[in-house]
Amino acid sequence: MNLKLLGSSLIIAGTALGAGMLAIPMVLSQFGLVWGTLLMLVIWLGTTYAALLLLEASIKSGGGLGMNSIARKTLGKGGQLVTNGLLYALLVCLLMAYIIGAGDLVKKLVAGMGLELTMMQCQIAFTLIAGVIVAAGTSVIDKLNRALFTIMVVMLALTLMSLVPTISIENLMEATSTSKIELIKTSSVLFTSFGFMVVIPSLVSYNQEATHKQLRNMVIIGSLIPLFSYLLWLYAAMGNLSSEQMVSFANVSELIAALGAEHRMINLVLSIFTGLALLTSFLGVAMALFDQNADTFKQNRAVTYVLTFIFPLMGALWAADQFLSVLGYAGIILVFLAIFVPMAMTMKVRKVQKNQEAVAETYQAGGGQIAMAMSFLFGCFLLTAELI
Repeated sequence: MNLKLLGSSLIIAGTALGAGMLAIPMVLSQFGLVWGTLLMLVIWLGTTYAALLLLEASIKSGGGLGMNSIARKTLGKGGQLVTNGLLYALLVCLLMAYIIGAGDLVKKLVAGMGLELTMMQCQIAFTLIAGVIVAAGTSVIDKLNRALFTIMVVMLALTLMSLVPTISIENLMEATSTSKIELIKTSSVLFTSFGFMVVIPSLVSYNQEATHKQLRNMVIIGSLIPLFSYLLWLYAAMGNLSSEQMVSFANVSELIAALGAEHRMINLVLSIFTGLALLTSFLGVAMALFDQNADTFKQNRAVTYVLTFIFPLMGALWAADQFLSVLGYAGIILVFLAIFVPMAMTMKVRKVQKNQEAVAETYQAGGGQIAMAMSFLFGCFLLTAELI
């Protein structure tokens, strides 16, 4: 895999690795090591297969900067309208949440430098500066994301080096809840933590010279990185704190403080990781929305820049204290957009391909009708988990 494809895999991983990673031990620890791991693997498998369906639809439809073009080519004008509505709602919700979270981090950062800025000023400054990076193009995001992701990996490694030697096997195996309904409820948090599908159309266009096998590997590698990161962090946190402690925390800050009581370096390292996780997620989601707007409205970069960031910024300023609520809405939308829409697209392109007499060899996600049926059931499972 060349550097461009590796960078694309890191964009996928960076988009998935948001600050939600830090909350995963808090929602899974009460169910113990085995059930927590099994649920994580199920969510990863379902989301990765759905991403490969979207990849197949992107390739067979001839691609395009965003899902707008792919939906128009595969689902017609009606499907295009529904897909665009879902995608805009999702991306705006996610960007609102990231701007809210980043504004808080920027405020703390500048306060440490002796500057006092309001939350509104911090959110506007972050959006304008980060937005310029997004408007510069996928190539710039790719190169910057490689550097940011390298630092994130170092921060995660430092955290694990501190926590792994003190892991307690008793803590790992301890389970204070056997309720499968409560376990299913946590699926919504995990699913949102693997929400990287929105960047796939942009990356297919960015890697036009890549083979179909390379694009498939790009998606799989990009999804495996957050899987291993989540599992390692889950084990390290669970092994150092009891499940009773975990479920008593009101927010991630309390979890970090509890770990930092035994390991002084943890507070600083995880604060840096959280900031970088928010930034890489913001860049990936904003890239998807920017390319979607460029594909839909066909305007120059300046106009597309305004169209991309004006609504998320206004929403963030209006709902400045609703970070988790906004993410909750995004999770429900993501089920439809990331599971059911790619299924519909893929079924349409396969039907068209089957009716053609001469078909050039092209990429197709494996598993056939059985895998498609399982993907549908997976989507229903997630929707149930979101609505419980």
